[in-house]
Amino acid sequence: MYRAGIDLGGTNIKAGIIDENHKILAQTSAPIGVERPAEEVIADMAVLVRQLMDTLGMDESMLAGIGVGCPGLVDADVGVVRYSNNISWENVALVKELGNYFSCEIRISNDANCAALGEVKAGAAKNVSNAILLTLGTGVGGGIILDGKVFEGSNAGGAELGHISMILGGEPCTCGRRGCVETYVSATALIRDAKRAAAANKKSLLNQMCGGVLEHMNGRIPFDAALAGDKVAKEVVENYYTYLAEAVANYVNIFRPDVVILAGGVCNRIGCLTTSVEEHLSFLCYGGDRAFVPPVRCAILGNHAGMIGAANLITVHRSREQNE
Repeated sequence: MYRAGIDLGGTNIKAGIIDENHKILAQTSAPIGVERPAEEVIADMAVLVRQLMDTLGMDESMLAGIGVGCPGLVDADVGVVRYSNNISWENVALVKELGNYFSCEIRISNDANCAALGEVKAGAAKNVSNAILLTLGTGVGGGIILDGKVFEGSNAGGAELGHISMILGGEPCTCGRRGCVETYVSATALIRDAKRAAAANKKSLLNQMCGGVLEHMNGRIPFDAALAGDKVAKEVVENYYTYLAEAVANYVNIFRPDVVILAGGVCNRIGCLTTSVEEHLSFLCYGGDRAFVPPVRCAILGNHAGMIGAANLITVHRSREQNE
């Protein structure tokens, strides 16, 4: 049996048909058009899945189900997107609405949860049962996989790893609090700190590499300047590693996963990023090297993780029902 996975983003709808080996047999995408009513977007999701089924010569009897990953507060138990700022949705009954077009099982979850499940099923955490995934982008998303299943809490809004307090009264966060993990380990935070360092140290390579225009600063420049020997950039990068390692150590102390996965543009610095965080973890985690310290890996599925993970919501849910 095949499953469809849909990754709903702020710009595009991505859909794929996945086989039992987690291979994407066919995929397609379309602009989401966030200004449109949710019903129109969901209708387009159905069209994309139908197109893929036609491409593969499938009928609906061959489709075990459809999984959808969506940004924001997702109530997976009732199939409702409670709130998603990215796509301007509030209390959208996604499962019910998509069910108007299909008779198969439909499941939804937060997009970061789906990315984590995808990496566990077919990516950097393949063949393990417990994993934590952090997405280091504009913000910080998180996914928790325990015993091969997505951990979401009892209601929408659980597993928000980016919104755990790191520094009381620290940097302001978009969630309304201050000092959240997101405000120190996101790519946005790295760029902010690099700008501040460049402004305070005019001779730093940070200024040269952004052409003297701080608004041109990006997440790559601090690493490049540090590698070139710039002391100011080295401090920015080392501070970033320290904050990231402290956050990861907190998650390890709570969940003690088999592996920690990092995703996002910052992970292009794969070698130095994972090595540095692992070095910090060896003494930050409870018990130190006397206890198991999980390896830190970068995600490998890229844009496919969400689709693969969403498709696996069907399999995981059925497995849970069988166990119960």
